[in-house]
Amino acid sequence: MNYTTQMDAAKKGIITREMEVVAKKEKIDVEVLREKIAQGKVVIPANKKHKSLDPEGIGEGLRTKINVNLGISKDCCNVEKELEKVKVALKMKVESIMDLSSYGKTEEFRKKLIDMSPAMIGTVPVYDAIGFYDKELKDITAEEFIKVVEKHAQDGVDFMTIHAGINRETAEVFKRNKRLTNIVSRGGSLLYAWMELNDKENPFYEYFDEVLDICEKYDVTISLGDACRPGSINDATDASQIKELIVLGELTKRAWERNIQVMIEGPGHMPLNEIAANMLLEKKLCHGAPFYVLGPIVTDIAPGYDHITSAIGGAIAAANGADFLCYVTPAEHLRLPTLEDMKEGIIASKIAAHAADIAKNIKGAKEWDCEMSKARQNLDWERMFELAIDPEKARRYRRESMPEHEDSCTMCGKMCSMRNINKVMQGKNINILREDD
Repeated sequence: MNYTTQMDAAKKGIITREMEVVAKKEKIDVEVLREKIAQGKVVIPANKKHKSLDPEGIGEGLRTKINVNLGISKDCCNVEKELEKVKVALKMKVESIMDLSSYGKTEEFRKKLIDMSPAMIGTVPVYDAIGFYDKELKDITAEEFIKVVEKHAQDGVDFMTIHAGINRETAEVFKRNKRLTNIVSRGGSLLYAWMELNDKENPFYEYFDEVLDICEKYDVTISLGDACRPGSINDATDASQIKELIVLGELTKRAWERNIQVMIEGPGHMPLNEIAANMLLEKKLCHGAPFYVLGPIVTDIAPGYDHITSAIGGAIAAANGADFLCYVTPAEHLRLPTLEDMKEGIIASKIAAHAADIAKNIKGAKEWDCEMSKARQNLDWERMFELAIDPEKARRYRRESMPEHEDSCTMCGKMCSMRNINKVMQGKNINILREDD
C-alpha cells in the first residue's frame, strides 16, 4: 500500500521503517506508536530526501528530545567553524539540529549539514529569504517566500518553522495589547514588518495550502512558529500569545486533514508559576500536538547564564507535557554561541529533558539514575564515568583533584559516607585518623 507521509501511513495502518526504528529506541509497541502518529500526538520528522537520518519520535509517551540551534550570520559567517560545532553536537548525540543561518552561503551549509547528519534537521525559511533573493524585506513577494520553503524541502529538511499564526487578526490583537518587549521572535518580527510595510496578509497564512502541498510531497513536518512568544516574563500568557495559539490550533487541524505532521512552538520567557498552565493550554488548544519549547527562560536577569534559566523552565515544561526542548546557551541574548557555549547548552538541556522523563515515568529514565546510584554506593568510579551525562567533565574533575585514598574523593576523604557505611555493613572497623588495619 502506498503512502505520502508518516501520518498518512499511520492512518492507513502501515508500519514504516521509521516507526520500527523509533519504537525500538523508545521500547514501546510499534502499534501504539502508529496510533499516536495517526492521532497527531507523535511526529517522526523524516524528509524523504534526508538519506543519512536516524529517525526519532517526538510526542506523547516518548523521551523528551532536544534541539541545537546552529548556523552562520553576517557577523560570524565561517561555514567550517559551524560544521565543527555540528560534528561535536552529533558526537554528543543530540536528536535535532536547526540551521538558523541568515547570511551568505546558507545553501552550502544546509546541504553539508543534511548530508552528514543522522539527527533530524530543521530550518526557518523566512530567515533565508532576504539572502536567497538578495532583496530587501519589503520587496520579497508572497510567492518568493513559498519558494524558499520548497527549496528547503528539496534539500532534505525534516521540519520547518512556519510562522503562520501571526495573521492580520493576531497582529491587531498585538497592537491593542501593549507589551514590554513587543515581538521578539526573529521570524515573527520579519513577517509582522512585511505585513505592515505591504499592507498584506502573512503569506504563510494566506497560502498555507501551498505550504501543505510542499510538506506532503517531501514529508516535511511543520513546526508552527510562535511569533508572539513572550520575550520577557512580564509578557507571558498575554492576549497576543494566546490569540496566536488559537490560530495555530486551527492550522493544525488543516494540516492533519492533509496528513501533514505538526509540532507547536511555545514560549519563550515565563515565570515558574505559569509554565504548567501553559502546557495544558497548548495541548488543549492544539489538540494534543507535540509541543516544542524554547526554554522557557524563567527570569530575565541572568545574561551569561541563560542555559540555567532555560533548563529550570524546560524541566518544568517537559514534566508537564512539553515534548521537545530547544537548547539555550550561556550566549543567549549576547552573541553567536561558541563551541564551548554550545556544549554547555546541550548538557543543560539534556539534564532538563532527563529530569522531566523521570517525572513522566518514561521507560528506562529512572533506571539510568539507579545504575548511577549503585556505582556510587560501590565507589565504582569508572562505572560512574560511563553513566555520566558528560563523562569527559566528570573524569577531568576527578583527575584534577585526586584523593589520598582511591575509595574516596577530596571532598570527604576518609569521612566518605559511602566508604564508611560499606565497611560497617561488612563488619569492618572504620579508621579515619590512622591507616586501616
